Amino acid sequence: MAASAEIRNYTMNFGPQHPAAHGVLRLVLELDGEVIQKADPHIGLLHRATEKLAESKPFNQSIGYMDRLDYVSMMCSEHAYVLAIERLLGIEPPERAQYIRVMFDEITRILNHLMFLGSHSLDIGAMTVFLLCFKQREELMDVYEAVSGTRMHATYYRPGGVYRDLPDSMPKYQASKWRSAKDAARLNEARAGTMLDFIQAFTEAFPAAVDDFEALLTDNRIWKQRTVNIGVVSPERALQLGFSGPMLRGSGIAWDLRKKQPYEVYDRMDFDIPVGVNGDCYDRYLVRVAEMRQANRIIRQCVEWLRAHPGAVMIDDHKVRPPRRETMKEDMEALIHHFKFFTEGYEVPAGETYAAIEAPKGEFGVYLISDGANKPYRVKCRAPGFAHLAALEEMCRGHMIADVVAVIGTQDIVFGEIDR
Repeated sequence: MAASAEIRNYTMNFGPQHPAAHGVLRLVLELDGEVIQKADPHIGLLHRATEKLAESKPFNQSIGYMDRLDYVSMMCSEHAYVLAIERLLGIEPPERAQYIRVMFDEITRILNHLMFLGSHSLDIGAMTVFLLCFKQREELMDVYEAVSGTRMHATYYRPGGVYRDLPDSMPKYQASKWRSAKDAARLNEARAGTMLDFIQAFTEAFPAAVDDFEALLTDNRIWKQRTVNIGVVSPERALQLGFSGPMLRGSGIAWDLRKKQPYEVYDRMDFDIPVGVNGDCYDRYLVRVAEMRQANRIIRQCVEWLRAHPGAVMIDDHKVRPPRRETMKEDMEALIHHFKFFTEGYEVPAGETYAAIEAPKGEFGVYLISDGANKPYRVKCRAPGFAHLAALEEMCRGHMIADVVAVIGTQDIVFGEIDR
């Protein structure tokens, strides 16, 4: 009598060492052959208690924590937190500061989508796009560095405005044993003028760079075979799953907080909301590429306005702004004010608020409760990637192992904000 053979699914770990698991995702896959039956994401490997830390420090000392949540779209995370504090304080930044914020939000959107496109294509097997994306990112990283002193964690937005006005010059390349004086001079051509000149030159050259990405991918047979009809999410299901940003728009729903609930000066900007049709990986790729073009349009509008309207970039309320450094060096009262401001911060009126912005990955919101002290009673971050990761199993079921990589890439996941 033949023994009955028991058929069992094979269980496999995907990540966290896997290069496509983006650092800290552990997926437990249940496989039938090579077809995925179940995908269980294990998160928490990058948990740093950000919200709890922010509750133990003065309001103005936690802005730097926000940069480290979604560490590829730094200033956008700051923006939501700073907006929440401003709403509780009942203050509004000067108009010039609002335009600078919108411009940097869109620069950050391009940075994020370049990172998405580079890593997503590299995961699927297209090397060249990755290199081209990082070439463009480098220029925008220089803008971050010129304005805040740091390439990534800027802490540039402050309650009441921004840290300082845009600089009149850009950092320049130096001749070295790796770079001749001639090469340095060629690289510095675009950096001869002000920062606004540099950004404008970037916006003029960028559409051609996006055309290059599209030439390599959009009609590429292999790219389409790896992304078309992979990870399909219907519009109704996308809403039920709590999707936002390109994940929701890729399924055909034109929801964008910059249009539906405008903040800062987005209501004055002229831009379109790209939406997908099929809700698959290919459509989400197209949506993000189109978003880069729209972000470029918005940056150009901001540059034009900022050129024509010089002015203050910080509210003139000494409760929320530190004294100028020149004054602080000479005046004893200003020195005391500076010390108290950066050690104790300021008291925020009791109340609660939710400030949401259209971050590159979706709706990033900060729920803030103040009990009238100088530090928050409760901080809760609403990370867009958290809801997207929850849908990973549904998007992967029935696909092959190789398609898991495409789905993780299309979700544009960053674990800083998911694990918090």
